Amino acid sequence: MTTQRARLESATRGLQPPFAVVDLAAFRANAAALTRRAHGRPVRVVSKSLRSRALLRTALDLPGYAGIMAFTLPEALWLATDGEPLSDDILVAYPTADTDALARLARAPAAARSITLMVDSPAHLDMIAAAADDAPGAPPIRVCLDIDTSWQPLGPGLRMGTRRSPVRTPAQAAALARATVDRPGLELDGIMAYEGQIAGVGDAPPGRPLYGRLLRTIQRASALELAQRRAAVVHAVREVADIRFVNGGGTGSLHTTGRERAVTELAAGSGLYHPHLFDHFRAFDGRPAALFALPVVRRPAPGTATVLGGGYPASGPVDRYRPPVPYLPENLSYSAAEGAGEVQTPLTGKAARDLSVGDRVWMRHAKAGELCERFAVLHLIDSDTGTYVEAVPTYRGEGRTFL
Repeated sequence: MTTQRARLESATRGLQPPFAVVDLAAFRANAAALTRRAHGRPVRVVSKSLRSRALLRTALDLPGYAGIMAFTLPEALWLATDGEPLSDDILVAYPTADTDALARLARAPAAARSITLMVDSPAHLDMIAAAADDAPGAPPIRVCLDIDTSWQPLGPGLRMGTRRSPVRTPAQAAALARATVDRPGLELDGIMAYEGQIAGVGDAPPGRPLYGRLLRTIQRASALELAQRRAAVVHAVREVADIRFVNGGGTGSLHTTGRERAVTELAAGSGLYHPHLFDHFRAFDGRPAALFALPVVRRPAPGTATVLGGGYPASGPVDRYRPPVPYLPENLSYSAAEGAGEVQTPLTGKAARDLSVGDRVWMRHAKAGELCERFAVLHLIDSDTGTYVEAVPTYRGEGRTFL
């Protein structure tokens, strides 16, 4: 048994699988590696990548981390008002159309001073302004402009990047900034420009060296174009209002975005757990921190070991990278006919011959926080010492699902 597997087994000896763990030794090592790549910029913790208040608090207590990037307004309200607030600086990364949540925000002065909403159109401003109008005397609701970062070398017909905001040019950003400051009850707080085509796409895809070379060329060109345009957007918006922050970057692009003078803070979350989609970046290496263990429940053939459950695919395009991957023991693979199943998953390969009913197989999810939608508890361990630390709830374990 490998040393790492032995330590995982030792730390979790009393647990019955399936269960999920977060290795705090790996988590802290990954956190330190992220801040080293951030060029001194503070890193805002992306909550959707962790989905546990205890782990959010752990990250925020580490040097170099400040503020939360939430994914929905109801989540941000919960983090800001339920019990001891985790942060007084919560940026909601995506626009909201939840009028009930907007009304709650407008009527909660402490939350309004802690939460910043994302906007990319006058329609968003109108909804927020309507909520503010219904709460006279309340503090202004803060908003952030979401800027499109896609690379379009030949115009909109050739687009590389996520389809997010329609706001792309300095003139468009300035126009939306003016529309914001013209509405009573709203305050322009910042700019976000997340370069998903760089931060979230591994530049060293396994077995595809030519594609990887092309991808790196595209990412370099995109980063150069975006740095120039982002600076121009920031300048144009600052001509309209004095904004507090400019947010950019992600786990895969901290080392490049952190060099831009126009950017005042970065965002990251996936790199703390280091799911398997982040194995394929050349600029950094992380330690798998979030794992889940499945029990072997069948031996249908000498070369096959079947585990319970395991069909936890990640969001995104349907491809071979979306399922979890068998991690330990090494040399396990899915059956081509069945893949990762809802209630059982046959595994083949050299290691399958040595597994017995009752043994554990350790798995890694493709993405970070999505694993927490499958488990109510995260068992915190320290794999460096092979010790168990404590159990903490996920969002789901606290009865919260925000999407």
